[in-house]
Amino acid sequence: MTQAATAKGRATRARIVEGAAEVLRERGVAFTTLDDIRDRTGTSKSQLFHYFPDGKDELLLSVARFEADRVLEDQQPQLGRLDSWESWAQWRDLVVERYERQGDQCPLGSLFLQVGRSRPGSRAIVTELMRQWQQQLADGMRALQARGLVAASLDVGQASAALLAGIQGGVAIMMSTGDSTHLKAALDAGIAALRATRDAPDPG
Repeated sequence: MTQAATAKGRATRARIVEGAAEVLRERGVAFTTLDDIRDRTGTSKSQLFHYFPDGKDELLLSVARFEADRVLEDQQPQLGRLDSWESWAQWRDLVVERYERQGDQCPLGSLFLQVGRSRPGSRAIVTELMRQWQQQLADGMRALQARGLVAASLDVGQASAALLAGIQGGVAIMMSTGDSTHLKAALDAGIAALRATRDAPDPG
């Protein structure tokens, strides 16, 4: 297989995944068929199964990976440059805006309900999403440390894990109630806790 053919195949596969994501967001997983996806992406049945030989579940996992990547992409560029309190405030507003715009429909959650959360592929996608998200939060906290804006003694691993857990809890409540109050509180409390470390007395 030539490099051009390989590149074309990757582009075709990516186009199918992106098109499938659009249909699934519009109609929901339960009401979307492979025919719907074929119509949207302009692919034949044989072409669809060429790229996704295990059928719909394999395609759904690929869309889930696409949606997981989108969670982080939607937070950029702010998430990638958390080196000032202003940038943290901008990121906080971006996260709230993203989830308020999404409302009570979570494409990623719906996909995992369809293919099964306990499936190894599903767990791997969620694990990698959370790892990357926490890593970028931790990088931001280290950037604050480097500028003397938070205490050098801050346990970055614990603080980034706690902030991410708070966000996920707030999102879960919002999915159930339609109210973003808890998400905003988790973000505000997490950032306030970071700011407070600078003025905290040295335990040593």
